Amino acid sequence: MLNIILNGCFGRMGQELQNEIKVREDLSVVAGIDRNQQEVDFPVYQTLADVKETADFVIDFSHESSVPELIEQCVQKKLPVVIATTGLSENTKQKMEEASYTIPIFYSANMSLGINVLIEALQKITPALEDDFNIEIVEKHHNQKKDAPSGTALLLADSINDASQAKKDYVFGRSGKENSNPIDEMGIHAVRGGTIPGEHTVIYAGNDEVIEFKHTALSRRIFANGALKAGLFLKDQSPGMYSMSDLLK
Repeated sequence: MLNIILNGCFGRMGQELQNEIKVREDLSVVAGIDRNQQEVDFPVYQTLADVKETADFVIDFSHESSVPELIEQCVQKKLPVVIATTGLSENTKQKMEEASYTIPIFYSANMSLGINVLIEALQKITPALEDDFNIEIVEKHHNQKKDAPSGTALLLADSINDASQAKKDYVFGRSGKENSNPIDEMGIHAVRGGTIPGEHTVIYAGNDEVIEFKHTALSRRIFANGALKAGLFLKDQSPGMYSMSDLLK
């Protein structure tokens, strides 16, 4: 039995993880961290520093503002941590990098296995198309999502740029009457509404032909399962930074 601490245990993804872990015989939530309090069958604390239980790893689905403190406390307790929170600042990412010299850290802006396989596909086709095709990304999410564009949209854009000979300049939404829309720009567009769990479309538009790659998340369960796979992978690793590309090898 592997013991897990959930940071942000009462958020949407924290509750989804609780549901997934309940039906697993090999996993157990030994403690949660959340500013709110609800009746659950494990103790809930305000911070990781307060947690008394022993765990194999931490899974974080919370808010960007709480991640730096969590990383510091994971280092103090020598706990591997899966960071699944999106919208992280460059300072927070730098803190993760520094902490990875002491503990294993798994970070991905999207825990879906499908999205990460899509990234591999985009990186394979981009070099053949980048000179002749405009590349645009459209992402859709529920109206409660605070950050825009999504971390996943930026992850897709960065993965395309990593595979490009000539880097694209990001344009976040388009407006105006005199846009030239050159090949060296990549438009990233955000839609917010209703209860859309998540949809990302990457468009390669050339002369008289269009190629589209689309990933639709039909429920949050896929992200919970991905985070659990990440935790199971991470528990056997030495200190370092890990991502979905390491898991999928």
